[in-house]
Amino acid sequence: MSERTSHGVVESSAVCYDTLEQWAREKIQAQLQQLLEEEVSTFLGRVRHERRGKVAPVDPPAGSRNGYGKPRQFSMMSGTVTVRRPRVRDLAERFESKVLPLFTRRTREVGRMLPELYLHGLSTGDFDLALRGLLGEGAPLSASSIQRLKARFELEYEAWKTQDQSTLEVVYWWADGLYVKAGIEDRKRALLTIVGALTAGEKIVLACESGERESKESWLKLLRDLKNRGLTFPRLTVADGHLGLWAALGEIHPSGEEQRCWNHKITNVLDALPKKAQPKAGELLKAMPYAETRTECERRRDEFVRTYRRTEGKAVDTLLRDWERMVTFYAFPQEHWRHLRTTNIVESPFASVRLRTDASRRYKRVEGAQAIIWKMLQVAEKSWRKLNAPELLPLVVSGVTFKDGVMTKSGGLESAVNHQPERTAA
Repeated sequence: MSERTSHGVVESSAVCYDTLEQWAREKIQAQLQQLLEEEVSTFLGRVRHERRGKVAPVDPPAGSRNGYGKPRQFSMMSGTVTVRRPRVRDLAERFESKVLPLFTRRTREVGRMLPELYLHGLSTGDFDLALRGLLGEGAPLSASSIQRLKARFELEYEAWKTQDQSTLEVVYWWADGLYVKAGIEDRKRALLTIVGALTAGEKIVLACESGERESKESWLKLLRDLKNRGLTFPRLTVADGHLGLWAALGEIHPSGEEQRCWNHKITNVLDALPKKAQPKAGELLKAMPYAETRTECERRRDEFVRTYRRTEGKAVDTLLRDWERMVTFYAFPQEHWRHLRTTNIVESPFASVRLRTDASRRYKRVEGAQAIIWKMLQVAEKSWRKLNAPELLPLVVSGVTFKDGVMTKSGGLESAVNHQPERTAA
């Protein structure tokens, strides 16, 4: 059956919704095969079966067609097709197709999709089935490709760990540890991670290193490595309550200011309360970091203390412990408070990381876990939004002072011009 249009006769045959995918792939396969034929014809200067003759002002290549190679499957985002490369003989050098180079079995887009699927939670054993569904039967991709990807990630990760960081101007950074199971031991390893904010507002991964239970020694090793690579440490560190990090910072970066994560603090206080008391206490606790001034925040703290001191002393002690680190953010621009109250900036990307670790169940090697999780953070980094009010970041890094989020007169632009960022301790 055919249908006549203003452009001629269009074959419609038995194409319907159920066969549309197959029809489209067959059309693409035919057009790709025709494109390969035309490429050889252009190269030889003559179509198939045409004798070689003089073509002024230069002769065409001396080669001739030599049949076809074996059928090869080639994967594109639209599916997998089968083509046969035309062969050419009697040439000084082998003819290399620019349309479909030798040993190429997929487009760049499919190649980029493969690590994306893996990094977003598709486990190695699921690849064969998933790729057949996406690309059709015979897709030349297999779980063995993932092993090559892992090796590539590890090489990229090792190169990244040695990059010079002396040109980076970091204003704030957020630190946290992700625990994953790796190796033959039953215990988990901590991946110590730091995300920094630059003066233009971009957020980047600065460190992702395996450590022993977030100990002081592990954090010291990581911080010293950053220092040796030329990084100037920022004015403010935001992290949870792990003592190892704070002890390491006190030794290597004593001039830096420190902010503890309010989400972790609130969780710790609520855990010290009976369940029936948690709803009301939660409301009081969550209101504290959103007070407009430090004085108001501490007034709400005192209200909580009066309410629970007699009956829930443990919860009150938990709240008061390390209080100075809870309210440091009031000495920075109010526009940045939402970024500084918590470690969400480094916690949020870990959600996709945990998806990947859940799919893998357990990593065989710590090195593999480091590289893959680093790669996931690199993928996530591309979609991170900038900090609010980036125009204030150069003022912060220059040492301008703020009180309750507002720049003080004594710490204005004049101070910023004269101030030089202080290097970290040796």
